[in-house]
Amino acid sequence: MAQGLGTNPNAFATELFNGLPKRYDALGYLLSMGQDRRWRAATVDKIVAGPGELVLDVATGTAGVALALRAATGAEIIGIDLNGRMLEGARQNLARRAETGVRLVQCRAEELPFADDTFDAVSFTYLLRYVDDPAATVTELVRVLKPGGRLAGMEFYVPQHPFWKKMWWCYTRCVLPLGGLLTGGREWYEVGRFLGPNIEGHYRRHPVEATVGYWRTAGMKDVQVRPMSLGGGIVMWGTKEGDA
Repeated sequence: MAQGLGTNPNAFATELFNGLPKRYDALGYLLSMGQDRRWRAATVDKIVAGPGELVLDVATGTAGVALALRAATGAEIIGIDLNGRMLEGARQNLARRAETGVRLVQCRAEELPFADDTFDAVSFTYLLRYVDDPAATVTELVRVLKPGGRLAGMEFYVPQHPFWKKMWWCYTRCVLPLGGLLTGGREWYEVGRFLGPNIEGHYRRHPVEATVGYWRTAGMKDVQVRPMSLGGGIVMWGTKEGDA
């Protein structure tokens, strides 16, 4: 069971993020010390798609990655998220930009309402720590991906170098909760307090090597991993087996 998520990770994630959509992007940038956008850009760079193709963006939140994918590829994007309030924030972002190439669907990543081999590419952001079974969730993402299609995702990570790991521990246990409280109120304090233990707990149960194994077992090849920002984030990508 995911660290701190209780018996229902989906319900916990919904409650945790319900109060965040209004300032989600700005505060995420601030509390990640500006690194969040770099990680998202690196994820978008791994997606191979073009005009006339269809891309699924999982855990789309306020549609930041979905909009970046649309701009970078010209493909049609479907953004999904479990949280209705996050999707409302996404709709507002799309409306402000008069963007019609991104559609939004509320659903669970573990049970996607799409047929096999539907999408030319699939992306996800901060997903696997909020599901009960990461391996099964990866299998579901791969199911809807066309053979030869690219899957790419980003997550928080824990620095592996002892010095940076100590700095990361101090930041996540002290600076992050206080910074969240001062800039975003109690909702962001709770997120800041939750993140460090949750991230560490996730990688104790699902080390990167194991997660790469989940991808390969699900039918992905050429799976690659790139730690970012001294190990504070990680981007993973690969290609579904079979001919495009």
